[in-house]
Amino acid sequence: MTQTPSPAPEPPGGRLVLSPAGTWRGVRTLLPVAIFVIPFGIAFGVAASERGLPVIQSIAMSALVFSGAAQFPTLEFWQDPIAFASLALVVLAVNARHVVMGAALSPWINTLPPRHRVLLLSLLSDPNFASGQMALRAGERDLGVLLGGGLILWVNWIAGTAIGALAGRLIGAPATYGLDVVMTCFLAAMVAGQIERRTKILPVLVAAIVAVVLLDQVPTGWNVILGALAGGIAGSVRHAR
Repeated sequence: MTQTPSPAPEPPGGRLVLSPAGTWRGVRTLLPVAIFVIPFGIAFGVAASERGLPVIQSIAMSALVFSGAAQFPTLEFWQDPIAFASLALVVLAVNARHVVMGAALSPWINTLPPRHRVLLLSLLSDPNFASGQMALRAGERDLGVLLGGGLILWVNWIAGTAIGALAGRLIGAPATYGLDVVMTCFLAAMVAGQIERRTKILPVLVAAIVAVVLLDQVPTGWNVILGALAGGIAGSVRHAR
């Protein structure tokens, strides 16, 4: 006699959904931040064209990879012959922080069918992770906020790349206008908004200090992973007391 498997337990707060309304809400929420993604896309488009990539290849890379932090260093390997193994290792190191981000979102993401998980995670980036997780922790039950935020960032990244590949040399580098600090300020504000009690400050401080100290000591991206691990250990020790 076979037993019917029991359904997976629902996450705290009730059943999660993925709807067009939630997706549109995510688009509206991150639209102001996504505007500042365009200059960085322009910078990548310019850098890619200087490396000899045709416009269509530059746009295709941004559409398929969607990782500015990884796309810039890969241009260093864009010469004949291409060192594919080194290129893959660089991309893995730079994007290793997504392991931490995926783990943090797993209580919500894992309630969805696999095809929806793949869709959400393929558009996951730092801004929509920070904004989406904050909304979910506050009681949001529609994962469309993650999808919508990722979509508007993706579209603007592609648009910026296209502008840069076609005419970006006339505009110049984003740092000239001070736009390079916008994303950092946004993420810092998101983190600060999630510190509800003083007891939560210690893990954040430990993680930030470790990440900054190791910034030039380890390969790009690994300082974030090690900082997250250090913050987690600090939080565990504090909680055990």
